[in-house]
Amino acid sequence: MVQVRIGYDCDVLVIGGGIVGLSTAYAITRAAPGTRVTVLEKEPAPARHQTGRNSGVIHSGIYYRPGSLKARYAVRGAAEMVKFCSEYDIAHAVTGKLIVATHKAELPRLHGLVQRGRENGIPVRELGPAQIAEYEPEVRGLAAIHVGTTGVCDFVAVARQLAESSGAEIRYGAAVVRIDRRSGLGAAVRTADGVVVRGRVLVNCAGLHCDEIARLAGDDPGMRIVPFRGEYYTLARPELVHGLVYPVPDPAFPFLGVHLTRGIDGGVHIGPNAVPALAREGYGWGVVRPLELGATLAWPGAWRIARRHWRYGVGELRRSVSKRAFTGAVRRLLPAVTAGDLVPARAGVRAQAVLRDGTLVDDFLIREGPRTVHVLNAPSPAATASLPIGREVARRALGALAGA
Repeated sequence: MVQVRIGYDCDVLVIGGGIVGLSTAYAITRAAPGTRVTVLEKEPAPARHQTGRNSGVIHSGIYYRPGSLKARYAVRGAAEMVKFCSEYDIAHAVTGKLIVATHKAELPRLHGLVQRGRENGIPVRELGPAQIAEYEPEVRGLAAIHVGTTGVCDFVAVARQLAESSGAEIRYGAAVVRIDRRSGLGAAVRTADGVVVRGRVLVNCAGLHCDEIARLAGDDPGMRIVPFRGEYYTLARPELVHGLVYPVPDPAFPFLGVHLTRGIDGGVHIGPNAVPALAREGYGWGVVRPLELGATLAWPGAWRIARRHWRYGVGELRRSVSKRAFTGAVRRLLPAVTAGDLVPARAGVRAQAVLRDGTLVDDFLIREGPRTVHVLNAPSPAATASLPIGREVARRALGALAGA
């Protein structure tokens, strides 16, 4: 029998240089010093998509089902993220936030969040209208809760620090076009420039493209990424908002609604809404990629979402195409705002995993194949939870490496 000898370029090959992929690399080298890790990122720098295009909020974990990965990792990750930022002198602040009910119908859901927060171990203070004004004089509501552990930070700077501190080899401009995975031999990954990188274990943290990478690796992910664009404005009168203000979310959706966020730069960001994107990186209505759009439309789950939630979708689309409608949504919380106060800002795209039956995957989703680990659903609060997520993915990758 001829023994096959392969020259591996690394022990663990990570696809995706967002905050989750870089946290995974960081966790692997921390847990198993000497492990060779290579990260392939198609962009010329880290954190160009979900990581760098969100509102910069360190989420408390109050929204998420007790016992879920989102709840456990967000609560733990929020504290760890503040500590990490402090250790590396990365801009951050623990500001707290208000979740405000503006209609009577929202009061039961607000009280439900109080209970959920307590179950998740999060300190919550209930407020009446006068107490809301103590925190946010321009905000109006029937009732609110104050969540003290919420904050803001520079997630792009966090990603850069993770890359540097991991000691991993980070290859930018390395778009993956082919994966050859063979039983017992790990994976050979070809990039668009013709370079082949071989790793004993493959980790897929490709975000908006994670399902495509899973299929390239020969695994059926059982889901598809359906991209939703979130559009933002900047508030021209930032003095109207002191901190973070959120509406009461609809429990039927993983989106939190249009909210107000004073960032670490002192500016106030308003948004996002949630509309279907016409490309995986479709940051505007003018960005259309027919092959990607066709793949989304061919997935049965996408049509089932549309049929099930079309009323909600119509409202989101209306706010996308009408600044007046978007302003109306903001005025529910902040009556003093006018359309002239809203300055367009860059959008983000949420990589939302959708099952064949139209279910929006609510929790983080991590699956394994032979010598592979796939992160298949890691939208918000993944940036907040990135350090615990990275450790979990690293644990699975190192387990696969030990059995290789």
